[in-house]
Amino acid sequence: MNLVILGAAESGVGAALLAQAQGHAVFVSDRGAIKPEYRQKLTQAGIAFEENQHSPEKILAADEVIKSPGISEKAEIIQALRTQNTPIISEIEFAGRYTSAKCICITGTNGKTTTTLLTYHLLKEAGLRVGLAGNVGYSLAEQIIKDEHDYYVVELSSFQLDDMPDFRPWVAVLLNITPDHLDRYNYSLEEYARAKLRIARNLDSANAFIYNADDEVTGRYLQTAFMTARLLPFAQYERPDAPLAAYYAGAEALHSTLTPGFSDIHDEQDLDISASPLIGQHNRQNLAAAVLCARLAGLDAAQIQAGLATFQNADHRLQLVGEINGVRFLNDSKATNVEAAWYALDGVGAPIVWIAGGTDKGNDYTSLVPLAHRKVKALICLGVDNEKLKAAFTAAVPHLEETHDVSEAVRRGLALAAPGDTVLLSPACASFDLFKNYEDRGRQFAAAVSMLMKNEN
Repeated sequence: MNLVILGAAESGVGAALLAQAQGHAVFVSDRGAIKPEYRQKLTQAGIAFEENQHSPEKILAADEVIKSPGISEKAEIIQALRTQNTPIISEIEFAGRYTSAKCICITGTNGKTTTTLLTYHLLKEAGLRVGLAGNVGYSLAEQIIKDEHDYYVVELSSFQLDDMPDFRPWVAVLLNITPDHLDRYNYSLEEYARAKLRIARNLDSANAFIYNADDEVTGRYLQTAFMTARLLPFAQYERPDAPLAAYYAGAEALHSTLTPGFSDIHDEQDLDISASPLIGQHNRQNLAAAVLCARLAGLDAAQIQAGLATFQNADHRLQLVGEINGVRFLNDSKATNVEAAWYALDGVGAPIVWIAGGTDKGNDYTSLVPLAHRKVKALICLGVDNEKLKAAFTAAVPHLEETHDVSEAVRRGLALAAPGDTVLLSPACASFDLFKNYEDRGRQFAAAVSMLMKNEN
């Protein structure tokens, strides 16, 4: 088969290497510059490629195209391929053709990475042969060349799900659906929700679907009447209206069953989660989903509890980066939307000095105002244009100021905080006004805290 791969980053290069290993003719095309490490991989493999352009005569001659999730459906070359009915698939769809391993696939607007990393950690710590792939930055296709794992835990964005017509996860997980990336879906929440729900469309009776029964948008669009997959909903609390696979029986107790609604089957498990380092309601949802995945993979309570105790989340997600004179500094730079910031504010128990702001994506801050009024003693606006934040929160917080400098924000945070307080970077905005990306913002925040710790000692 003549395969063309559009995009030469992690997923595209991984797909190219797998395609070559399977005997296909391969050509890689990237409209931008290819990073040196990926160019080297293609060169060493002898795979033909181009960069800084798309050559229509080569691309339109493909039998099938594997598209990077970052390429918009509105791109001219994609429109041309659609016009001539050339099949366009994702790296995950392609990779799935060449493995019999069990794929645990996780999506949702918020919490995907945490849940993916926790699920992977639990399985790995229990001794299972498991790979980590997808939107966390590791190519599934490249790993499948050797295919050394029995399980793959795969984080999936809606963009990846758009081009996965036949892929069938062993377990599909949907954490939540909140407005995000709507520009890719004609500014329609329904279109975006349908994209997320594609994770479950190919499931059959051999598969399981884990989803958040508390999520209003999921409930609105999820149609389970004709689904044959095993349905495992989770929620914060036990609900009389629906049998749940997992819910919290107490602050540190997670109750789960793999056969919700069947009282005659005794597979119930009560789990002590007190050793988990994750905080906040959203992380309780993430944890419940990960535990259900682990249970489906055969882990018992002791294995799960041991894994929870040793888990370290990815950077920039409610990450403790320092403590000065009893004041804790939390880096939640990944909170680039209102929903994520809500979870952070809700999850921190101490009084908060909140650092927020950045590139506003059309945010509506209304849902944050009651939390800010109740929990935030000061708001430091860190952005080029802070007028919308100031208008939303001036009446809600006792003190508000602004700066364009992250080091100054950290210094002022310490000055405004008392012992026992938390200085929380949870921006609710994108980072591109002052920083390269949310990782750059988080790293600069952590570095500023580290420098202040040295100066204070």
